[in-house]
Amino acid sequence: MSKPRVLISDKMDPNAARIFEENGCDVDVITGETPEQLIARIGDYDGLAIRSSTKVTKEVLDAATNLKVIGRAGIGVDNVDIPYASSKGVVVMNTPFGNSITTAEHAIAMMMALARQIPAANTRTQAGEWPKNDFMGVEVTGKTLGLIGAGNIGSIVASRAQGLKMKVIAFDPFLSAERAVEMGVEKVELDGLLSRADFITLHTPLTAETKNILSKENLAKTKKGVRIVNCARGGLIDEAALREMLESGHVAGAALDVFEKEPAKDNVLFGAPNFICTPHLGASTTEAQVNVALQVAEQLSDYLVNGGVTNALNMPSLSAEEAPKLKPYMALAEKLGSLVGQLAHGNLKRIGIEVEGHAATLNIKPITGAVLAGLMRRYSDTVNMVNAPFLAKERGMEVREIRNEREGAYSTLIRIKVDTDAGERTVAGTLFGKSQPRLVDIFGIGIEADLDGNMLYIVNEDAPGFIGRIGSLLGEAGINIGTFHLGRRETGGEAVLLLSVDQEIPQEVLKAACDCPGVKTVKALTF
Repeated sequence: MSKPRVLISDKMDPNAARIFEENGCDVDVITGETPEQLIARIGDYDGLAIRSSTKVTKEVLDAATNLKVIGRAGIGVDNVDIPYASSKGVVVMNTPFGNSITTAEHAIAMMMALARQIPAANTRTQAGEWPKNDFMGVEVTGKTLGLIGAGNIGSIVASRAQGLKMKVIAFDPFLSAERAVEMGVEKVELDGLLSRADFITLHTPLTAETKNILSKENLAKTKKGVRIVNCARGGLIDEAALREMLESGHVAGAALDVFEKEPAKDNVLFGAPNFICTPHLGASTTEAQVNVALQVAEQLSDYLVNGGVTNALNMPSLSAEEAPKLKPYMALAEKLGSLVGQLAHGNLKRIGIEVEGHAATLNIKPITGAVLAGLMRRYSDTVNMVNAPFLAKERGMEVREIRNEREGAYSTLIRIKVDTDAGERTVAGTLFGKSQPRLVDIFGIGIEADLDGNMLYIVNEDAPGFIGRIGSLLGEAGINIGTFHLGRRETGGEAVLLLSVDQEIPQEVLKAACDCPGVKTVKALTF
């Protein structure tokens, strides 16, 4: 089996390449290419490691026919088309913790530089002046710091600010009351933060909800004399409105490390009074660059070699320890999903995925992804665990997950229920010997069968001689039967025949089976 191939397309610590190689990947380091060059090259690779320079566009993803995972050495992934990557079945990871301390420290440094006007004082002093009386700063001790975003980086900034004897208030819709107490901050609404904060720092991703969160309207709600720091993402502040507020003096100062358009070689804020900026240096320390490079190499190689999923933005996390345990369950789940997808007729409205017994103690998200991957193959031949939930959502399918730790007839069970235009359909399966997927129920009829290769599914009236007729029909067509599985609701009632064959079944044979007396349904299946 060939090794996974990884392309490092942006400059990063050379130890990243070493880690890929030590973990069983072939790696090429080719940086500074044009988009056209990357498009021509990317089809050879299973993994792509990037920083902020490489733009992973729709065109790049269309050319990436073998790509399985993209790893961003850093937090921001606005240079990756994540929805399109999801639709193509490509996992997108970042490294959210490798540069957290570095970015938080930069925000504190910018805040202190604003408070004491250090950049301007430095420039004039080095120009031969001695402007001692022209710079009157403010203390941060006793001031109120307003955090917009109280996640990983925001919490570190809060801790540092508390060390400076500041009072910290925070606006974050996802901040729980318990976590706020743990952090030692006061949770507030955005308007309350704007009216009270002496300093405001931003620590949120750029989303539809956070774009221009400091809009002209919201900037007008701020306390007069406020100082604003943004080391998070460009686009969180209305830059033109901020310029107006700096010129009017309502905002006493602003420090930005990020801009709406980068590289920011020309910006409306340049030259504004009490404005300082840096060229996106939040993660630019030796320690951070080493950390994120090593982290992205570990994550990508873990996924490509072991199936571990860490810090993924478009699928559930799955540790390298979990992956071997879940692998047989995911194989069972995918086969059951495929069975339902091939047999359930009509529009699929809802799907319920129930795990029972030992399966209920496991991470259910990868099992759900595997079920959907099998199910959605009726819509796409390139579906996998990453893009299957995307495809299901796109088609308006409601997905429900149910855990039931009780142990029934089987020590572990996965049951799938789908609601279609034709009614509810249910299949269930278990693992034999803790590793062998086995069907145990199909549409309410008990039947034990492997799901593998080419199979023939028949629903018929339970009557003498039927099995012989089907066997003769297949034998005359030169089709060898591998396994034979039977089930029925009751004597003389509806019965199910599920058998494996050594080759694909021709349409004329399927038609002949349909014409047999007592046959209700005939379907060729492939696993």
